[in-house]
Amino acid sequence: MFLMDYLPEELEREITPKYRIKQIFNWVYKKYKEDFFTMENIPKTLRRELGEKFKITPIQPIHWEISTDGTEKYLFKTTDNHTFETVLIKMRDSEVRKGKIKGAKYTVCVSTQIGCKIGCSFCLTGKSGFVRNLTPGEIVAQVWFIKKLKGFEPNKALNVVYMGMGEPLDNYDNLVKSIKLIAHQDGLAISPIRQTVSTSGIAPKIVRLGKENLGVNLAISLHAVDNKIREELIPLNKAYNIEAVIEVVRQFPVNRRKKVMFEYLVIKGINDDLESAKKLVRLLRGIPAKVNLIYFNPYPGSPYQRPEEEQVKKFQRYLLDRGVLCTIRESKGLDISAACGQLREKELDKLR
Repeated sequence: MFLMDYLPEELEREITPKYRIKQIFNWVYKKYKEDFFTMENIPKTLRRELGEKFKITPIQPIHWEISTDGTEKYLFKTTDNHTFETVLIKMRDSEVRKGKIKGAKYTVCVSTQIGCKIGCSFCLTGKSGFVRNLTPGEIVAQVWFIKKLKGFEPNKALNVVYMGMGEPLDNYDNLVKSIKLIAHQDGLAISPIRQTVSTSGIAPKIVRLGKENLGVNLAISLHAVDNKIREELIPLNKAYNIEAVIEVVRQFPVNRRKKVMFEYLVIKGINDDLESAKKLVRLLRGIPAKVNLIYFNPYPGSPYQRPEEEQVKKFQRYLLDRGVLCTIRESKGLDISAACGQLREKELDKLR
């Protein structure tokens, strides 16, 4: 049993008296302790019992790469000897505003599965097939380890995006529990408003997630405005096409201060033309939307190419001129194993 798989209220039968749970969580999530025997205000007998019954974290970091732009890619290993990736992106350096120092801003891209079932044609993760879902603790531990390894203060606010390896909504129950664990005040205390679930578009589960009323943000991996092209890129589109996805997005509860993010991977000669931009404007009409244009990140063996910078800027300008908020995601980590799944593939190649 791993402590990180459980919410505090789930441990009330396992750990008594109840107030000890809060103390233990404080040692784990605020002081980054991995060993019950270092928890000084816990009785020795209880420490021993906990050590016999639980381990704290279900994963361990085994390798990481750091880019010149500050992006960091971590490879974690599970207790059953599988590996998966997590990425830490520095969004902004520390700065002084109105005489006050504002800390650097970071986003953690966490994985929810080892491998993936969706099989997107542009993605390296699915090439080696699906292995299994990650447990809630394996999801939570990614954020926990990064905070620990970076020496971040316990109250350091990070953005968490479920956008690493795997389709989050395909691991629905564990995803929801990890959102609650990461948000719990006795846990990592990262508000749901800082958590974003990115999905390739499993329409019924988008509806279900909305009904959970967790307060998380939604990002849709759209990548195309034509069903034929999207089916080539994302086979799931055959089950839930663009119109079906957009319909459920319109029903999703969006925080007044937030928008639905539409991720659009720009691929040279496939979806980078202004006709696609025109269709995208029509498609998003009436939705509080933000479009994030992403340069395709090439990897060995991919049939797709990185788009021209000027063409991506034209695409962005077309959307902005018509009132659609649109950003271009700055490419990060191009000098390391930047494509999702690439670091894992490199390590697997050593074993082949």
